[in-house]
Amino acid sequence: MALRIGLIGTGWFSGVHADNLAGMDGVKLTAVYGTSLEKADRMARRYGAEGYADLDAMLDAGPLDAVYVCVPPMAHGEIEMKLIERGIPFLVEKPLGLDTSLPEQILARVRETGLLTSVGYHFRYQHNAARLKEELSNHTTGMVLGRWMDSMPGVSWWRRQSGSGGQFIEQTTHMVDMLRYTAGEVEEVYALYGDRVKRSQVDGVEVADVGTVTLRLASGVVANISNTCVLPEGGGLSQTGLTFYTDRGIVDWNPQRLQLAAPGVKTEYTEQGSPYVRETEAFLHALRTGDRSRILSSYEDACRTQAVTCAALASASTGKPVRL
Repeated sequence: MALRIGLIGTGWFSGVHADNLAGMDGVKLTAVYGTSLEKADRMARRYGAEGYADLDAMLDAGPLDAVYVCVPPMAHGEIEMKLIERGIPFLVEKPLGLDTSLPEQILARVRETGLLTSVGYHFRYQHNAARLKEELSNHTTGMVLGRWMDSMPGVSWWRRQSGSGGQFIEQTTHMVDMLRYTAGEVEEVYALYGDRVKRSQVDGVEVADVGTVTLRLASGVVANISNTCVLPEGGGLSQTGLTFYTDRGIVDWNPQRLQLAAPGVKTEYTEQGSPYVRETEAFLHALRTGDRSRILSSYEDACRTQAVTCAALASASTGKPVRL
């Protein structure tokens, strides 16, 4: 019998997950919830699903084996709690919210119930992520430099502090998560944020458009992750990735490739396939078998990434380092 999947959210990224689910055997997208029935119906029709503008109505309509939650940061909370109450496993997109308080409340309920969860830190599912972890196990890393340099997303909620939480929480969280995944836990952060361009260019901008965060890891590694959203759109200017400086050379990762540089030799691995597909395959495997070992980011693990990004915001606000 096919797994029956519900989808919450009708944005572009919901479509990415829906397309992946539609291409897999033994899976049926049966329900789509949106902020309006028009939006929900429009997406649902593409997959032969039913659209809903009332979440309870969707959850009451028929049994669901799992739900994908693809909503902006400010929309988390009630959705996850309702799924937990009904015992419905879920895969939720990052970030988990605007702060740490709400995710911690959700995590407490997840722990109590033992509910199956997954969080969309998809870079962990890259082939090069596994290769990066293996390579670094043979190095002593001294320092890591990370970056998420891009233009500002066009959606209005992203510009509001109460909508997205700011770039470091909403976007650069991916770099923080990859740093944790490959180099270990963060113990302390110190952040500086600034407003250089966007507030004078775009109405309603509340979030910082530049920031740099220094992180001290439990291992002793010192890292810095910087971000900006001041770049003009188009032209291939965006830069994302992590660079590891080690006793054996330089290990440079970005979403497209992994490059290893040692004295006199340079090796490059191009990323192949879709990490989104592998992320969903791991989640569906756990639904079918109960084996969670292939899920690389549970809700509990993602809460630790959330704690780092929120600590950075607190540090930038107070001008003081924050210990985790």
